[in-house]
Amino acid sequence: MRSGRNQVAAMTQAEKTEPENGREKEKEQRGVKRPIVPAAIPEPLQEHIQSDYVIVIHPGSSTLRIGRATDTHPAAIPHVIARRHKQPGQTYSCDKWLLRDGLNKPESNEQRQNGLKMVDQAIWSKKMSNGTRRIPAVPEQARAYNKQMRPAILDHDSGVKWTNTSHNEEYFVGEEALFVNPADRYDIHYPIRRGQLNIHGGPGGSVSAVLTDLEVIWSHVIQKFLEIQLKDLKYYRCILLIPDIYNRQHVKEMVNMILMKIGFSGVIVHQESVCAVYGSGLTSACVVDVGDQKTSICCVEDGISHRNTRLCLAYGGADVTRCFFWLMQRAGFPYRECQLTNTLDCLLLKQLKETYTHLDQDICGLQDHEFQVRHPDSPALLYQMRLGDEKLQAPMALFYPATFGIVGQKMTHLQHRSQGDPEDPHDEHYLLATQSKQDQSSKAAADRKGMPKPSMYDDVRSQGMDPERGHMMESELGPSQADGMGHSNDGEETSASLFARKTMVSQFEGKALGLDKAILHSIDCCTSDDTKKKMYSSILVIGGGLMFHKAQPFLQHRILNKMPPSFRRMVENVEVITRPKDMDPRVIVWKGGAVLSCLDTTQELWIYQREWQRFGVRMLRERAAFVW
Repeated sequence: MRSGRNQVAAMTQAEKTEPENGREKEKEQRGVKRPIVPAAIPEPLQEHIQSDYVIVIHPGSSTLRIGRATDTHPAAIPHVIARRHKQPGQTYSCDKWLLRDGLNKPESNEQRQNGLKMVDQAIWSKKMSNGTRRIPAVPEQARAYNKQMRPAILDHDSGVKWTNTSHNEEYFVGEEALFVNPADRYDIHYPIRRGQLNIHGGPGGSVSAVLTDLEVIWSHVIQKFLEIQLKDLKYYRCILLIPDIYNRQHVKEMVNMILMKIGFSGVIVHQESVCAVYGSGLTSACVVDVGDQKTSICCVEDGISHRNTRLCLAYGGADVTRCFFWLMQRAGFPYRECQLTNTLDCLLLKQLKETYTHLDQDICGLQDHEFQVRHPDSPALLYQMRLGDEKLQAPMALFYPATFGIVGQKMTHLQHRSQGDPEDPHDEHYLLATQSKQDQSSKAAADRKGMPKPSMYDDVRSQGMDPERGHMMESELGPSQADGMGHSNDGEETSASLFARKTMVSQFEGKALGLDKAILHSIDCCTSDDTKKKMYSSILVIGGGLMFHKAQPFLQHRILNKMPPSFRRMVENVEVITRPKDMDPRVIVWKGGAVLSCLDTTQELWIYQREWQRFGVRMLRERAAFVW
């Protein structure tokens, strides 16, 4: 009798448990937080999603690097698109590459000459390794030789062809876009310039047009180079690497494009400097990224990018190329038809810069060189030329940017506060306002009770914010402005100090800092002496803009000479690292993104398609590994 009762009780318990389990399963299937693993991926392959099914995208200004996280090297493609004209009489449009605004002002040439004098003075003041001073090579000597040089014809067919446009393709991407004949009714667009979306007033310069170009380029490369069909991207996730000084609206639009248009199932957004540290196997470093269009500097400690140390200089390798062309013209450059408006000539100049320029003080005097010019529909030509100090002067312009001759442009950028986003009401503006109110009420209560006043950091922690973020807000606003958000009776004083702070920032951003001075400034913005010592002993140089012969000892010597004397005594060894683990410095950031995909801690950073549809940009505030 008892056993029968037990059986009934067991059955009842099983019936109760079954619907509960069913509800749990249903809740689990419905839950937003659960990682999305597409049903089409077989069970054994779910482990491989960490590597085989993760695509790392590093969108540079001139080169797109993209590949699976398991790839040894990414595919590197010129980040450019050629789009067919929609109407027959449409005007040809081509985004600038080596040319830029501010070069043709009345003061440009004078500034260029003054910069060159400073470069020459620096070259003369530093002795060669044998203890003697360099004898400057006079450009007039090279000019007399180069002016009489005429090209020799190597072959009547250069072997280089224009891209075949006979099928009227809608667009061409990468190398094919660069070799589209200007007469073939295609516009050339670079969607990213100086690390940001290339927004301008000309054709194809709107946000939507630039995002469409990015979508087409990335989709094309994924299909052609990675051999992944777009319909299969729902099984893949993406790691997007962004600059340290980023535009929130642009990042938001790119994430939306990756998830909702290209069709990845999930995305992680991370900063280039932190990924560079991951990729080089370091724990902390002052990361100096010299790219084609811009140079960014940032101090990274234990995987955190210190916001106050971020600087972006609006010059890079392309400016060195243009400066080298100007110096060669002074020395009677024999290829006289060379034009900065011609894309193929720009490619040739870039090649000449990479081949001949250096930062080796021991190389002096005039030397003979030769180069070939191979253009479509033209014979292959061989030119002889003689060059002297021009090969050293051009890369030294990075340390004396007046030599670039850029006038009236903002040359230094800092990270500014967010303007706010209607989709993200609980942003830093909200947190700062509530913090101010809580701060006032806490102080008032403390005054009444005679208790010690709470610190700003106590208030910050009580809201779940980290102290670095609180410090960042005050340092960006200025103490008076931060207080002013809660005090209406100090309006005049607040506006005056705010104006003074804005003036100081605009003056600083108007300066063209040399590379060594910018590094010293970034390290000096670190909060503690211990952190500064770490940064001086680990300066990591990445990107393709400083890959000159002897660049490492040259930069190290300049940092040692200019660093504060107190730190010169404290720091045992100032180390500049240009090739960590003998890796190509251009792929270190991408490598770091690939390493990131394998870390256990990364799993909680994924933003999935369904979450983005529901919560939008708020997911970036929740999941980004940096202060959004």
